[in-house]
Amino acid sequence: MKNTILMALLMLGLSNMILAQEVSNPLKISGYAEVYYQYDFNNPINNNRPSFTYSHNRNNEVNLNLGLIKANYETEKLRANLALAAGSYMNANYAAEPGVLKNIYEANVGIKISKSKNLWIDAGILPSHIGFESAVSKDCFTLTRSMLADNSPYFESGAKISYTSESGKWFISGLVLNGWQRIQRVDGNSTVAFGHQLTYKPTEKITLNSSSFIGNDKPDSIRQMRYFHNLYGIFQLTEKFALITGFDMGAEQKSKGSEQYNVWYSPVIIAKYSATEKMSFAVRGEYYQDKNGVIIATGTENGFQTFGYSLNADYWILPNLVWRTEIKNLSSKDAIFFNQEMNTRQNDFSAVTSLAVSF
Repeated sequence: MKNTILMALLMLGLSNMILAQEVSNPLKISGYAEVYYQYDFNNPINNNRPSFTYSHNRNNEVNLNLGLIKANYETEKLRANLALAAGSYMNANYAAEPGVLKNIYEANVGIKISKSKNLWIDAGILPSHIGFESAVSKDCFTLTRSMLADNSPYFESGAKISYTSESGKWFISGLVLNGWQRIQRVDGNSTVAFGHQLTYKPTEKITLNSSSFIGNDKPDSIRQMRYFHNLYGIFQLTEKFALITGFDMGAEQKSKGSEQYNVWYSPVIIAKYSATEKMSFAVRGEYYQDKNGVIIATGTENGFQTFGYSLNADYWILPNLVWRTEIKNLSSKDAIFFNQEMNTRQNDFSAVTSLAVSF
């Protein structure tokens, strides 16, 4: 009897030691992978979706959109992240980066600079401070990204100082960046870019965000200042119904030293209904106007003026495995979409399905 009690006490002590180690371990390893199949009914000859699509951009083939492995290290005064990734998203978004930089999803170090306040300085390759959508599809309301997300930075490199209030309601940061979605600065560019982010959460059900970018993303010889602002709100209206509204607007000098600007903008609204714990649906309406081709160049008379809508269904097979399906239609003022015969059309209709797992 004594031996049984002693053995039970030893096992309990060992379990507590293991649990304590797990809780105190500052290093965490995680991963994510999403495979998808997509069919564009224009069936473009090069099997690429339209050039302004950077996520889920391959047609009529099973492909990996994003696969990543991430190491996160965090203590009271130090934090660091390193994530390496592959997939069609990486091929499209990191095309301008040289060598091994094409596969660095995230690499940054942060230091807490205040003993009493939640004040940090982080530097390296960081997730973008702009927008409500990321490359990790499972974290977004819809399977594919909105036009405004695909055509604003997903990532950035530089340094930021950030503060989170004790209540958690306010977050504010200021950033110094290498450019507009750049790890390595453009050749011939000696300027730095700047940004800010201000997030306010008055309640657990409401998030309001304002983010900006100011800088030049071209060589100094043709310097054109760019000013960009992103505004969005996330609202959990009821237990089952949530809403996101967003609006992007940017302006860039028409030429070096010019006082005239080319302007683009994009509104979006996404509604999500969670029918059950495992099943949810989302609908999206969006518009993107870039008449002068600052971000999306078409070479057509009216530039890029496109409406879009999508319908989305998600089913969580397991707590870490989700099956997603979406249909999407894009309608442009000019004929900017190509079919198999290289003829241009004003509409682009597609269907996509994916499996995403996190661990």
